[in-house]
Formats: sequence, structure tokens, C-alpha cells
Amino acid sequence: MAEAAKTQNPWMSSGETATMESAVSDREELGFNASLSHQTTRASPSDLKLGLGARAFSAAGAAFLSAIIVNPLDVAKTRLQAQAAGVPYSHPLSNIIGRMAYFGPKTLFADLRCSPSCTRAGVHGTVSICPPDCFQYKGTLDVFYKIIRQEGFSRLWRGTNAGLALAVPTVGIYLPFYDMFRNWLEDLTAQNAPSATPYVPLVAGSLARSLACTTCYPIELARTRMQAFKETQIGKKPPGVWRTLLGVVSHVKSTNNAQNSLQGYRMLWTGMGAQLARDIPYSAICWSTLEPIRRRLLTLFDEESNAASVLGANFSAGFVAGSLAAGATCPLDVAKTRRQIEKDPARALRMTTRQTLIGVWRDSGMKGLFTGVGPRVARAGPSVGIVVSFYEVVKYVLQNTYNA
Repeated sequence: MAEAAKTQNPWMSSGETATMESAVSDREELGFNASLSHQTTRASPSDLKLGLGARAFSAAGAAFLSAIIVNPLDVAKTRLQAQAAGVPYSHPLSNIIGRMAYFGPKTLFADLRCSPSCTRAGVHGTVSICPPDCFQYKGTLDVFYKIIRQEGFSRLWRGTNAGLALAVPTVGIYLPFYDMFRNWLEDLTAQNAPSATPYVPLVAGSLARSLACTTCYPIELARTRMQAFKETQIGKKPPGVWRTLLGVVSHVKSTNNAQNSLQGYRMLWTGMGAQLARDIPYSAICWSTLEPIRRRLLTLFDEESNAASVLGANFSAGFVAGSLAAGATCPLDVAKTRRQIEKDPARALRMTTRQTLIGVWRDSGMKGLFTGVGPRVARAGPSVGIVVSFYEVVKYVLQNTYNA
């Protein structure tokens, strides 16, 4: 009986297990078996029967929903970080060279849409000229306001197609493989090293995120660039995912040379080291925080577990874990963004995450390292909550269907 109890709760150390052995019979008499079984870290048998396809389907649906809802916050975060890195957001008509380039029929009807608080710098034809600071972002809400006013409401969802193209396969790889790695590692540690079981979510999350990030990285590069750079030419449609990626490759000249051609495609993975340096700690913090919280919440429902309780427990745990992980890894996200928006191929290939962080610290101090932390945290909490809760609810439904 003690062995059965030990198997049910692999989070316990050997000392805790010894204490439990003397009390297990009393607990059974008092009806604690149900509560104890809900505290286990191992997946339920029905969960283990779900195949990779069912898990991927659940994860893809969660990613689709999350990407659409939180994309504006991702745009705000990227714009703030890109501005801090030196990306100019002033309109070309705010300087003499830009006005000469834009002079023509379209100029007469162009509207710079200065903010009401901005003083006009002058008039060019029939167009009001705004000073450059009217286009500088001062915070998350200011980013929303100026994008809507200067570029249109729909631009808050700039990069959503890339986000969906990224999120669906990434999360479709990430969550199912996290489940598989976690289940495998929990079985392994339960048999060989029970004291290591609490660290299983940390390791499983890091491994799954590394696999997903490496596989889908070029789309992440395209999304960041699409969100960071805005199209200032009137009437011209901003480039999509494929045009953005082609633009990255085309920066490397002399493609007839095989070595240079290979280097051009290598540019599609520019900054992946920074991405992994951000995502691995993010996943480690996120899952090692999320798992204990959601299991604790699920124990409150005991045998009354249903889709609503699964949704609530997972969303709450995901919201807290995602917010903490996003705040802690913000400096690494700043480094990732800077490396991805670098347009000089030679410099991009030379840059390292450490050098980038040192440069940010030297130029802007702690404030620079946490540029965009507000929208990043505001995005990550709901995003993780939505993805994890939707994924677990769909799994719950599939499990019940499977067992019916």
C-alpha cells in the first residue's frame, strides 16, 4: 500500500515517503485517497492514450485563438524595443529630403495626422508637417493611439498572418512534445531519482521549446521585422511574410557564389541564439511555476472536475506563470528584437546576445534592458493562459470522448 502511495505522489522526497507510510492506512480510512490522487504530477491514463495528432490539434487551435487576441500588444512591444534600438518612426515628410522624395500628386492628399497635442512644424503644399517627436512612442497606449491615427486600426494586427503561421506549428510542436517529454521524464525519475521529479517541468519545457524554436525560427524573424518596420510610402502595401524573408536573403549579394548563397540563407536564422537564450529560461520559469499552481487549483475540485474547472485552473496558472516568466526574461527579449531587426548582414552575423545586452546596458541602463516590459507582460499572461487552458480543455473533451 505504501508503494502504491509512493507511486501516486512522485513529488515527495524519501523522508516524506517514510512519514507517509505510517499514516497511509489512516488516510485511507478518512477518505483521502481521492485528494491524494489529484496531487499526482503524472498524467492520467487517458492523457497517455492521446496521440501526437490529437495533442497537435488541441495546441494549434489554442495558438490560433491566442495569436489573434494578443497581437496588438506584441506590435506595441516590438515598436517600443525597435525605437529604443534606433529605428526611426518619423514620417518622411517631416524632413527636407523626405519631402523632395515624396513631392508629387499624392503629396497633395497625404495626411500626416498629427496628434492634437503636437504643434505643426509648417505646411508643404496642402499638407501639415509634424515635428519628428509627434511620431515617437512614449508608452503602450501611445503606440496604440499613434498607429491607429497614422497607419489605421488594422495595423495593430500587423504581422498576424506571420504570427498565425508561426504560432500554429510552433505551439503544435511545443505543447505536445512538452507533454511527451514530461510524461517520459516523470516515469524515468520516479523509478531512478524521485528527488529530481520536481524539476521535470523545467527540463521538459526547455527541451520542447528549443525544438519548436529551431524548427520555426525564420517565420519568427519575419514577424518581428513586419511589426518593427512600418511602410511610409503612401498607397504602398507593406511586405508580407515571404517578401520579408526574401528581403532578408537578398541583402547578401553575389548569390552566384555558393558560399555567399549559403550565407544568405543562414541570415534567416539570424538571432536564433538570442531567441533560444530567451525562450529556454522563459519556458523553464513558466512551466516550473505553472505546474504546481494548476495542480494545487485542480485539487480544490476533487471529484467534481469538469471542463469549466479545467479551464479556470489552467487559465489562472498560465496567466500567473506567463506574466512572471515574461517579466524575468524581458532583457533577453530586447536582445532578440535588436538582433532580428539589424539590417546590415555583416553586423547581424557578428552580433552575439552578450554583446547586445552589454551595448543596451551601456547606452540606456536598466531602463533599456526592460524596454517594452509592460506590453510584453500584458501579452504573455493572457496568451499563456489562453493557450494552456484551451489546450487542456480540448484534451479533456477528447479524453472523455475516448473513454465513452
